[in-house]
Amino acid sequence: MALYLDPPLWPAHGTVFSHLVSDTSLAELHAFAKAAGIPGRAFDGDHYDVPERRYQDLLSAGAIPVEARILVRKLIASGLRIPARERSKALTVPLLERWNSTLPGHEELGFELLERWGEGHRKYHSRTHLLAVLEALDLLTGPALTPRPVTLAAWFHDAVYEGIAGHDEEQSASLAEDRLAIAGLPKAVVDEVARLVRLTSTHSPEPGDHAGALLCDADLSILGAEPAAYARYLSAVREDYAHVSDADFASGRASVVRQLLALDPLFHSERAQGLWLDAARRNLEAELS
Repeated sequence: MALYLDPPLWPAHGTVFSHLVSDTSLAELHAFAKAAGIPGRAFDGDHYDVPERRYQDLLSAGAIPVEARILVRKLIASGLRIPARERSKALTVPLLERWNSTLPGHEELGFELLERWGEGHRKYHSRTHLLAVLEALDLLTGPALTPRPVTLAAWFHDAVYEGIAGHDEEQSASLAEDRLAIAGLPKAVVDEVARLVRLTSTHSPEPGDHAGALLCDADLSILGAEPAAYARYLSAVREDYAHVSDADFASGRASVVRQLLALDPLFHSERAQGLWLDAARRNLEAELS
């Protein structure tokens, strides 16, 4: 296990920055950063951005100096590197294209939703998650198109995010009701979108609720990710709840994991079960143990 630091060469905010990475785990990286007094806001998915004034401090604390190209190689070899397309800031254009194909003529609403999904306090519940849900819906429905109410519900399901279970889903549903009514959609469509958004608070659609099953399966698809991606998910969720103490977070997260494992079924469609169920159960059971 080792921590690596490249030279302070990257300009921003009137200074230059280095990148701090681990070649083993995000947990190790976070522990080192916390001990060194690096704030959580400096974490960017797979590395910490640290200003030049901290460079020597981090070397003294045990970070190994390497050239930038070597640091990138170490990060790729670790399996922790986040591809550029998965970084929230890089997703504005592809997401806006998806929005315009879903609700043409309402680009302003699309921009509002992207601003919400791009809020600075979001780590997991970000544009990256939004795109992942939309792409999961593509997998579940292809080659057919995802029903528009389901796609709209994906866009709105975490549009309000304050880290308060139940409250966020209700506020997001209310936002959908308001904005989609203003956009002129039929009341039946608006009501269906809001219903689907509220359903993401439990992920328990009734039997025969095909639309609800689609959205819930797509929203939970991250549970069936490969180990490195799942580790990034856990790290980002912890950051979303940075205001919660370690003990309270551990207790609350364990409760969430038990609830997910108790869902029967965890995924509702045969396609979702084939894609994600086995890996999801392995990930959740490993996390709980």
